[in-house]
Amino acid sequence: MKFQFRPKWKEELVVIAEEGSFKLDLAMGVLTAFLPTEDDWPDKAPAWARDLYPVLKEELEAWCAENKAKLVIDSTGVVF
Repeated sequence: MKFQFRPKWKEELVVIAEEGSFKLDLAMGVLTAFLPTEDDWPDKAPAWARDLYPVLKEELEAWCAENKAKLVIDSTGVVF
């Protein structure tokens, strides 16, 4: 696996890779992770992760399934 996912209490999902880390929104009421669309990803992602969207999406989908979380992919998704 390329990425590790660690939820934080501040409704953040920390995404960790060997090259660095970033955060995605993670709503806690109904556990829901938010990911920008593939078209929006290059403008929002850290430089090192711009080409990794397909891997991130696949691994995040698996994490969400294992953790009974929803995954929302849309242009409002933020990366911080």
